[in-house]
Amino acid sequence: MKELETRILDIDLDILRNNLVKINAEKVKEENQVNNIFDYPDRRLLNEKGYARIRIVNDLINNKIVSYMTTKKMLSQERFKVMEENECIIEDGEVGKKIFYSLGLELVQSIKKYRESYKYKNTLIEIDINDKSFCPFPYVEFETSSEQELEEVLELLGYSLDDTTSKTIYEILSERNIQTEKGL
Repeated sequence: MKELETRILDIDLDILRNNLVKINAEKVKEENQVNNIFDYPDRRLLNEKGYARIRIVNDLINNKIVSYMTTKKMLSQERFKVMEENECIIEDGEVGKKIFYSLGLELVQSIKKYRESYKYKNTLIEIDINDKSFCPFPYVEFETSSEQELEEVLELLGYSLDDTTSKTIYEILSERNIQTEKGL
């Protein structure tokens, strides 16, 4: 699946949540996550702005734990990040890790975050609050397949495309001289 991704940094959570209510965006997720990022020892996936991931989700709405195995690869990074994403639910996160290990990947980083997600039309609006040791500021990410719909959602929430960035979180942290756990 290809998706357009962009994010807005340094958001005011209260204002954003109030605006989401005003536009009748549906809350579709509230979860605590552990994102285990895997790569080869030479970091070829991350160097190409991709990765392999095992995500363990504590779904706070449905009171259940779900594990996902994912690969992501950046296809382009102009106005938006265009990503190829392949993801499936797996029964056991530990088995997923063993599969990645058997392919020669290693655990690079484990990132904890709280995520709250809303749906407006076909656009997913995700508020991410990471463990402060990884990323000390909240941000909102937009995932959609329609640039026109993205512009509509941004305007309804009080933003414009000029407020967005297609940079990866690692690029943003590097620009702000914030060292991540593994110094990525």
